[in-house]
This record gives sequence, structure tokens and C-alpha cells, in this order.
Amino acid sequence: MTTPTAAGSRNHWPADISAGFQVFLIALPLCLGIALASGFPPLSGVISAIVGGLLVSRIGGAPLTITGPAAGLIVVILDAAVNLGDGDPAAGYRYTLAAIVCAGLLQIALGYLKAGRYAALFPASVIHGMLAAIGIIIIAKQLPVMAGVQNHAPDILTGIGELPRQLIFFVPQIGLIALAGIAILIGWPHLKHGWLHKLPAPIVVIASGILLGQVFGLAHPAPLDFRMPEDVDVVSDFLVNIPADFSQAFSWPDFGKIASLAFWQSVISICLVGSLESLLSAAAVDKLDPLRRYSDLNRELRAIGIANTLSGLMGGLPMIAEIVRSSANIEAGAQTSWANFCHGVCLLVFVALFPSVIATIPLASLAALLVYTGFRLASPKAFAKSMDLGKEQLLLFLLTIAAILVSNLLAGALAGIAAKVALHVGRGVSLRRLLSMSYHIETATDGTWTVKVSGAALFSNFLALKSWLTEIQDGRALIFDLSEAELIDHTVMEFIAQYREDYIAQGGRCEIRGLSATEPLGRAELSARVRKPS
Repeated sequence: MTTPTAAGSRNHWPADISAGFQVFLIALPLCLGIALASGFPPLSGVISAIVGGLLVSRIGGAPLTITGPAAGLIVVILDAAVNLGDGDPAAGYRYTLAAIVCAGLLQIALGYLKAGRYAALFPASVIHGMLAAIGIIIIAKQLPVMAGVQNHAPDILTGIGELPRQLIFFVPQIGLIALAGIAILIGWPHLKHGWLHKLPAPIVVIASGILLGQVFGLAHPAPLDFRMPEDVDVVSDFLVNIPADFSQAFSWPDFGKIASLAFWQSVISICLVGSLESLLSAAAVDKLDPLRRYSDLNRELRAIGIANTLSGLMGGLPMIAEIVRSSANIEAGAQTSWANFCHGVCLLVFVALFPSVIATIPLASLAALLVYTGFRLASPKAFAKSMDLGKEQLLLFLLTIAAILVSNLLAGALAGIAAKVALHVGRGVSLRRLLSMSYHIETATDGTWTVKVSGAALFSNFLALKSWLTEIQDGRALIFDLSEAELIDHTVMEFIAQYREDYIAQGGRCEIRGLSATEPLGRAELSARVRKPS
């Protein structure tokens, strides 16, 4: 499909500068919180966003995405730091930087190999399960921070089991700051008052936290006036701890464990999860672009790989094309990738000139931001959506979550894919058909294309058709004929429906025919479908 011309006149500058500044206000607290939750120094998240803004904006292939650290990578980075540090994230920090560098180099290679299309090999239910599991882990890890206590659990399931006791014995001042942050995040979008409504909720959370921190004297806290149980430890510091000079935030990676299996497991996890999130986010942002531009996903993947390599060499977190900040960027009126550049400049100027302000931010306020983000990833709506898609999709969703919680993100995702394949094989799909879709294309005399699909249309076998569809010219009439399909899984249904919507938006005509010959396996419109008994 062709791409509309990007806004290239000088008129984009006021909008891009304004949008970049507004995104900076959202990004600063999130970058700090994501870094701390990942077991990294707080400014490592800011370094990542600065590199992403200044570099990816200039060499990337997505006009409106904002690049920086994301909540989805917290679990991967923290696992890497813990594993490479033999249980101590601080000890594993520089080893993890080396893994980030290697993951970036791998992403560069994948971009040149045009591997962006392989994101389709992840079933939708597995991706949703992966995001929900990330949300659950973030919540479990950050709730103790909101209470002002430490969680020493060796694994996530044990940590979840200890939460009730930890949340009973909380530090009152810290709990109040955290609850105030949650209340602001929930209520602020409903505020309709003029200029106040334009302030991003995250920056209001941080401002309220700083104010309450000053009131409670968190810089020099008084001893608690009650006794904590022996197995509940209060955190050693309630405020963000950063160096007075930004140049001291940089660190060099340690490649001393490059020959170990744990190191390469971390590299693959960082590369796989980061690449998948970036590709999905960039594709989602394209749908929000008022000019209906389409990102060059392979170019974007290469750019993020280059930026991750540089970020790892400087002591920063890995980055992705981040959906929440990108959506805010578009809502703020951004026109081009210079908005991403401006957000990076604002971050660089602020941390270089005002480190003392960052040092007054309570950790509980950052934890509140992350808990709210985690809840959005693992909200009841996500579970209800999977239930509406049918029992099988719900099973895959829950299985992926459970596998991630008992193992790790990479193993859990692979377990979900294996379960999806097993379900298809159980339905009678041959191993050959798992990787090869049966379809043919007919061209009518009036130029209409008809794509006739027969047999099974699955997440694992529609790459060839998807690649062909990305190359066709807008304006031609296109018909998907599914009357001869035996099985259409949810991932393919979702893709065809979204492709139809985008194609029509570009001025073409697109229809889906033959669904009456199939029956859905769930209540949702895009549920997997099987052929009706004859």
C-alpha cells in the first residue's frame, strides 16, 4: 500500500516543538520509574529516551512514534540483571548493559534481513497474555514500594504471596503519597477545567509527590513511631537517588559473561520482546496518524537496534517505539519525527540543569505510575476480551500468563505458541499446512482482485499472503473470499479486518465474503472461525 506524503513544510515546527515538550513531561517520570523497577540506576531510563529521541527520530522509519524505555521491558531487564548478577541486580547491571549492546546488534541484523514481518508469528492471544503477565509482575513488584517496604521474595509467585502482609505493615506517609498518585491518575482524565486538563497526569503525580515529600520531610525522615515486624523491612531511601552531575550517570558495559548461556538468554529475550513491542507499537501508531502514513518497520527496527547499541554502551536501558507516549504525541498535534527529537532535547536539558529537582521525587510516586500502567496491561477488560474470543483463546491467554509467572517471559511466550500449534494440530491441521496457506488470487476484467482462501488460515502460515498485500496499490477493489476456508484463527481474522479498514481509509474498496459458511468459536466479532458442518 502506498504512503501519503508527510508534512514537510516549515509549518510543522510549532506543533512539533509543543508536542515534544508535552511528551517530555510524560516521559521524564516514566523513564525514572521504569529504570528503578528494572534494577537500573534511575537516569539510565532518561539516557535511553535521550538517545531514542535524538537518534531514532533522524534515522528511523516511523514519523510519529516516541522511542524510549517501556514498562514491557521491565521484566526482561530485571530478570537479566538478577540472573547475570547472581541474584543481585546492582551486580548484574554492567553485564546487562553488554546484553543490551548485543541485542541491539541483533536487531540491526534483523532489520537488514527484513524480519519485521515475522512479528505475525506471535498469535494475538499469546501477545495479550504476555502483556497481561508483564502487568501482573509490575504490580507485584511495585506495590511494596508504594507501601515503603522491601520485597525480598526469590521469585514472583512467592512475592505475590507475601503482598498481603507487606501491605498491612506500611509506612503511612509513603502510602499516602502513593494513594494520592493513584487517585490523580484515575481522576485527572475526567477533569474538564481549561488549562489544568492539558497538564499530563504523570507530571501532576510527581508534583504532588514532591510537595507531600517536602511536607513529610522525606529527605530526612524521622524514625517510625511504631514497630515493624522483623520480617518486614522499610526501604532505605524514600527519594530518587541520582548523581549531582549528569556525566556521572554514564557507565561502560562489562562483557565478562559473554560466553555464558544466561548472557545469551538475556540477549535473545531483550531482542525478541523489544523488537516485537516496537513493531506492534509502530503499526498501532500508524492507525492514529491523521495523515495515514505507514511506517517502514524494517528501517525502524534497524534504527532502534543502532540506538540500543549506543544506549547500552552509555549505561542506558533498551528502548522501543512506545505506544502511550506516541499516542500523547499525536494528541498534542505532532506532525513529524522532529517531535520525538524535541522530546529528547528537553530531557537532556532538564537532567543536565535540574538534577536537584529529580532528587526530590518520592519513589512511591514513580511506583504509583507503574502500578497504574501494570493495571492497564492486566485489567479485567483484557481477561474479558479473551473470554469473548472463545474458550480456546482464553486458555491460551491464561496459559501464557501462568507460564511466564512460573518461568520467564521468553519461555512463557514460547509455551503459548506451542500450545496454539498443538490446538491446531488437534483440529486436524497437517504439519505442512501449519506453515503453508492454500490461497489463489483472481483478477477480474474490471481490475478487481479476489483472494480465495481454502483450508486453514493460521498465524503461522499467512506471512506470504500478508507480504503480497503490503505491496498492492491503493485504489483497486479487493475481495477476501473465505467461503472455502476450513479454519481461520483469531490472529488472521484480526489482520484481515484491520487491513480492510486501512484499505478503505486509503480510498480503496475492500470486502470480506464467505463468513456465512463458517461459525465463530466465541462471542466476539473477530473470534476464530471453523467451517459449518455440511
